[in-house]
Amino acid sequence: MSNYHIKSLEEYFTIYRKSVRYPETFWDEIAEEHFMWRKKWDEVLSWDFSKPEVTWFKGAKLNITENCIDRHLRIRGDKTAILFEPNDPSEKAEHITYQQLHDRVCQFANVLKDKGVKKGDRVCIYVPMIPELAISVLACARIGAIHSVVFAGFSSNALATRINDCDCKLVITADGSFRGKKTIDLKGIVDKALESCEGVETVLVAKRIESDITMKEGRDEWLQPLLSKAKNTCEPEVMDAEDPLFILYTSGSTGKPKGMVHTTAGYMVNTAYTFKNVFQYREDDVYWCTADIGWITGHSYIVYGPLANGATSIMYEGVPHYPDWGRFWEIVEKHKVNQFYTAPTAIRALAKQNLEFVEKYDLSSLKVLGTVGEPINEEAWHWYNENVGHQKSPITDTWWQTENGAIMIAAIPYVTPTIPTFASLPLPGVQPALMDENGDELKGNQVDGRLCIKFPWPSMARTIWGNHQRYKDTYFSSFENMYFTGDGALRDSVGYYRITGRVDDVVIVSGHNLGTAPIEDAINEHPAVAESAIVGFPHDVKGNALYGYVTLKEAGETRDQDNLRKEINQLITDRIGPIAKLDKIQFTDALPKTRSGKIMRRILRKIASNETDSLGDTSTLLNPEVVEDIINNAL
Repeated sequence: MSNYHIKSLEEYFTIYRKSVRYPETFWDEIAEEHFMWRKKWDEVLSWDFSKPEVTWFKGAKLNITENCIDRHLRIRGDKTAILFEPNDPSEKAEHITYQQLHDRVCQFANVLKDKGVKKGDRVCIYVPMIPELAISVLACARIGAIHSVVFAGFSSNALATRINDCDCKLVITADGSFRGKKTIDLKGIVDKALESCEGVETVLVAKRIESDITMKEGRDEWLQPLLSKAKNTCEPEVMDAEDPLFILYTSGSTGKPKGMVHTTAGYMVNTAYTFKNVFQYREDDVYWCTADIGWITGHSYIVYGPLANGATSIMYEGVPHYPDWGRFWEIVEKHKVNQFYTAPTAIRALAKQNLEFVEKYDLSSLKVLGTVGEPINEEAWHWYNENVGHQKSPITDTWWQTENGAIMIAAIPYVTPTIPTFASLPLPGVQPALMDENGDELKGNQVDGRLCIKFPWPSMARTIWGNHQRYKDTYFSSFENMYFTGDGALRDSVGYYRITGRVDDVVIVSGHNLGTAPIEDAINEHPAVAESAIVGFPHDVKGNALYGYVTLKEAGETRDQDNLRKEINQLITDRIGPIAKLDKIQFTDALPKTRSGKIMRRILRKIASNETDSLGDTSTLLNPEVVEDIINNAL
């Protein structure tokens, strides 16, 4: 049992050594002791990174919702499972007990079945942070349908791309959403998306903002009346360990988004295990992750990880600054939050405000603070530690990715000593490696290189939906027999890891991975644009912001450039979403290119970051003279 809840540094090292030397034994014991199985596995693990092919708990049968809900009913039926905190503080919070969650998930599952959804069908969920979002995710899992949640801030174009890629037959949405003072017309976005989605047969609409919307005859139905007629029992579909649980899209550095496929058993075991340890969760704690369920953080650490542990998990509908910048801390005080997990972007934005917003609330309930999405900078770390944690609540800076499914490298609070900006040590079962550019592993400490993982972990994505070759090319072709994360990292003198950022063309903005290629594609649709290149540059709130270098078709284009900038950002908003808008747009006569025609983004990145004294040799460029011109006109 001691494997499951690590309580000291000595115990961590003992367990970690065991997890590396005898990984099958390690995961076998955790899986057997802490979960409900319809049938036990025949083999813990088989794997071959050259294909790549990974199978965990082969032959096992289970349903993840039995582990997240049913098995808690006898002793935790009246305990709050999901605590919904609305956007408007004057609206009452909703406590959904495990018994109520069971009934509502079953009702929703029965509605889906009535609409013809079967095991293996894909269901797109485009719902704001209201209870129906978590419930619809679990309802899909209950009947073996594969859920594909799309963040309800994405544009109709981005939504359509995702619906079509995995051929969803049903879409779940809401009439709209509240976001601070604004309301967003979600149903309108769905209607526009579905103009190019022929496979969608049914749209179920939850009522949230009570707006007048258009309902398409024969396709669209209000959700609430269907739920009220549905039975509150639904036999869970028995799933194979390796059956897909969900598809979640992440930005690609080239081409369309990648639909990462996560399977059932390994994902469940790994998210539950990491949740318990990284947040040191105890039975009566109240846990709050501020992410959206539209991202992997919300899947793993609002829904599946907490519920598999019988936890109370807060879902917050709103934003950090509504009605004012004290909102997060008001919620912490109101619900006596014990574990608080948020993004460095939010922390930096909160740190810019008057300290009164924090100081007027009682934050003494906090025991653990977490960060996710990108490495936290030192200034933000100290502000968080001093003003929120009062130097009593350890900060766990968690490193992991959509592809990983669960936290990979993080400090275990009250166990691992923390150092600002360091993710610290790998969790049990995770075997990191730093590689040099020649493909050799860098041994020992005080080294930095490309971060790889050399052994499978249970929650790893198994493929990219419909494109296994792309999965292999993206993650397993850079280094032999290694999963390449796309991140650089350094290992210090005691073996702690610090993530140094992406080494490919993906920029992390406010904790969200944004592929530069789709943004460039959107810009290049503008009739005045010849070509563009997007890079990230440091931003004191977002971590990184986007800088666009845009070449116009007519070099001396005399149009109003401010207007052109607005048009370009509007195109990006329409195609991808407002999150991908550019902070700076510089119009250039040309872009620096290699002789083979490749845009030298490395140089553009340096210019955007104001590091023009370390550009390296530019003489081999096809057009070295443009570099000086771009520097002279940099914003």
